[in-house]
Amino acid sequence: MCFLPAVELVAMMVGREVSAREVLDAHLEQISRVNPAVNAIVTLAVDHAKRLAARADDAIVRGERLGPLHGLPVVHKDLTETKGIRTTYGSTVHADFVPDFDSLVVERLVGAGAVTLGKTNTPEWGTGSQTFNRVFGPTLNPYDLTKTCGGSSGGAAVALATGMAAIADGSDLGGSLRNPASFCNVVGLRPSVGRVPNWPAAAPMFTLGTAGPMARTVPDVALLMQVLSPPDPRHPLSSAVPPEQFARPLRRDFSGVVVAWTDDLGGLPVDPRVTRALAPGPDLLASLGCDVRRSHPDLSAADDAFLIWRAWYYALTLGDTLRDRPADVGESAAWNTRVGLGLTGADLARGERARTELYHRMREFLTGHEFLVTLVCQVPPFDVRLPYPREIAGVPTETYLDWMRACWCISATGLPAASVPFGFTDDGLPVGLQIVGRRGDDFGVLQLAHAIERATRTGQRRPAIVTRAIRRPGC
Repeated sequence: MCFLPAVELVAMMVGREVSAREVLDAHLEQISRVNPAVNAIVTLAVDHAKRLAARADDAIVRGERLGPLHGLPVVHKDLTETKGIRTTYGSTVHADFVPDFDSLVVERLVGAGAVTLGKTNTPEWGTGSQTFNRVFGPTLNPYDLTKTCGGSSGGAAVALATGMAAIADGSDLGGSLRNPASFCNVVGLRPSVGRVPNWPAAAPMFTLGTAGPMARTVPDVALLMQVLSPPDPRHPLSSAVPPEQFARPLRRDFSGVVVAWTDDLGGLPVDPRVTRALAPGPDLLASLGCDVRRSHPDLSAADDAFLIWRAWYYALTLGDTLRDRPADVGESAAWNTRVGLGLTGADLARGERARTELYHRMREFLTGHEFLVTLVCQVPPFDVRLPYPREIAGVPTETYLDWMRACWCISATGLPAASVPFGFTDDGLPVGLQIVGRRGDDFGVLQLAHAIERATRTGQRRPAIVTRAIRRPGC
């Protein structure tokens, strides 16, 4: 039960083959077995979950109209506010904070019938793609407990990979939905800017960050997008594209569709293990009918477009905290905030020119290619004791952001991008494939991801810690 696709699980509950209470109990049992080993769910809300599951079952009995996520166990990222449930942002500053409101993402998921199980671990303020903090410690990769799960939606990815939740929410500024999806063999979609409204937000017109869905399969991600994507006036950038598009069939004929392939995005340093795992990519795309062309866009403007505006955002959101409680701000977040506080008007002008230049370069590139398919991460999952890799293929990294470049260059474009399970390294670590689509074509990205998912079936490979656990009754 814990590893059934969400779409199947909903159908079973709606058809009275199983109750929401039974589904919840199975997932709670799986959490009790697996979570102590991986530390993915950091706040468990059992009583809250039981009330929601009972409400879902009662709705069946009364013949009420059911939501599309009816009875599905969901976990929320610990950056996402949950009414009456602790939300720490991975920070000692907020270690005991309990909001009196739900964020828009939580409001929509629960309103669609999902059952909140609890909160998933995240780095401090979502900083970086290695999930550890001083409140809860690190979250471990279920495929190798000595390795990181990525981040910042790392706890969500691990909860999905180990069957502790059916669906999850996350967010992505520099790769936080895609990196952990790649490291944990699940699916993460970074939607187009504005496609998933976000509230509350310190900078609602900020275009680098977005909320988004995670799941074990592409159809489950599409199901979540039906719920998450309607526009909302609380988010000034939210788009008015009908969410019903995500209910359309995902299967598509890709004959003749022009796809750009690059395994290094034009010269990024890449660990050879990742390169070997991605090597079958062009042939697989060709087998789907795609016209595969080895090409890459000019992403040189992404440096200023991303790094300047990210630093500005850190100054906005953490500047006062760094001033008032410097001991409570970790090294990476403090560094990024100081960079932001030192920005000048000329710096911001340079960043905006770069962002405009990048937009038009990508627009022109994707005029001749419907999709860009490339790597998600330049390295496979690394030692969980390291805050970030110190080198990539012999090239030293200067900051915690360097190894995330393959993702944050795409973040700067504002385009939709997904990580879909693709392969494994020789030592058994997951490697995802990143699919980037044209402006607003989130559904097209999911269609190609679905075709890859069906062709490889890589996402069906479970970590050993789970295959041992699921032999026991309940899941």
